[in-house]
Amino acid sequence: MGCAEVLIQKGHKVTFFEALPEPGGLLIYGIPNFKLTKDIVQARVQDFVRAGAEVKTGVRVGQSVTIDELFATGYGAVFVGIGTGIDASMEAPGSDLPGVWKATDFLVRTNVAPELLPADKRESVDVGRKVVVIGGGDTASDCLRTALRLGAEQVTCLYRRTEAEMPGGKKDRELAKEEGAKYRFLTQPVRFLAGADGRLSGVECLQCELGEPDASGRRRPIPIEGSNFTVSADTAIMALGYWPDPLVSKTTPDMQTDKWGQIQADRKTGATSKPGVFAGGDAVTGPDLVVTAMGSGRRAAEAIHQYLRST
Repeated sequence: MGCAEVLIQKGHKVTFFEALPEPGGLLIYGIPNFKLTKDIVQARVQDFVRAGAEVKTGVRVGQSVTIDELFATGYGAVFVGIGTGIDASMEAPGSDLPGVWKATDFLVRTNVAPELLPADKRESVDVGRKVVVIGGGDTASDCLRTALRLGAEQVTCLYRRTEAEMPGGKKDRELAKEEGAKYRFLTQPVRFLAGADGRLSGVECLQCELGEPDASGRRRPIPIEGSNFTVSADTAIMALGYWPDPLVSKTTPDMQTDKWGQIQADRKTGATSKPGVFAGGDAVTGPDLVVTAMGSGRRAAEAIHQYLRST
């Protein structure tokens, strides 16, 4: 939207391609209502429509149409702002048990009206009495606060380092604590346990200690052998990080990505290795703030404008 705003102001015709039923991306399907209400985003999208933009929903680029096909149908430039919507997975026994959720799936089902959801996402979530959230970023805080609003009596964050190494914002953590969330640090989940009914009943964990800093500069967690213990849980939510949708890069082989699947683009212009394709936001930087993504979109729009004038 940041990119589109500048391009429209400069007189260009803009089309949004959105994979989900409602335009807005993370603002609709990721950020909880207590942080950003949907009507604000929907009103903003309507501003673009009134300004002449076209919105096509249910179109997953890489599946419904490729970037090369967009060029073939007459588009002069493409901005890729797909974010990082693919949840990082946790390879632990029992991760497929009923009651174990990935963060995005959990947040979508609990913060978005059913009529805005794909048909396979409309099942409601019964969190039960005890909820654990695994992870230390802002998404973990969103899941903790959402679980409390759904009526869970005991909501605990499990994190394998200490609070000093947590990547998420302190403000969101403090709000989660004020609302009743608890934190258990130096805790590494290793197995999800089933109860007699086949649903999740607990999470087996190992106690950790901190070693030397890793590549990120944070001290590396080292599990302590034989320190196994179990945390009782009716629901477990894995908030472990995100990656970009690989379909876009797989169907655009001349657009370079790094080893994590993030698009390689000039940070000032958004230009990628493929002529006419620009990118910005989380798909380039990894998960970051909304305003950071907006800024990258606006900078890319200036470069796109110059590119279109020269072709």
